[in-house]
Amino acid sequence: QVQLVESGGGLVQTGGSLRLSCAASGRTFSSYGMGWFRQAPGKEREFVARISASGGTTGYADFVKGRFTISRSNNENMVYLQMNSLLPEDTAVYFCAATSVYSILSTSYVYWGQGTQVTVSS
Repeated sequence: QVQLVESGGGLVQTGGSLRLSCAASGRTFSSYGMGWFRQAPGKEREFVARISASGGTTGYADFVKGRFTISRSNNENMVYLQMNSLLPEDTAVYFCAATSVYSILSTSYVYWGQGTQVTVSS
């Protein structure tokens, strides 16, 4: 079992940056693919970025390509999401999640954190 705790959210102006962190517990962390999802008020949860168990493969939603970077440290049981050039439409609660497959589908992820709020002011 994996427990996930996100941190690093906050309020930032348009064009600013934030780095989200996701701390994972459990000795099997390195066997899980990890993803970041977000959910804005009144909207469905959507895929943002994913990284394979080894960290060798990453993928991004089109709307964050070139702005966000996902990374992980299996030694430290951590996953990160570096967010640059933030826009008001990036405002949402951001969740990290763990999956046994490499997927963009939220239904493929079995463990979820509680989320961290990101607010981008215009």
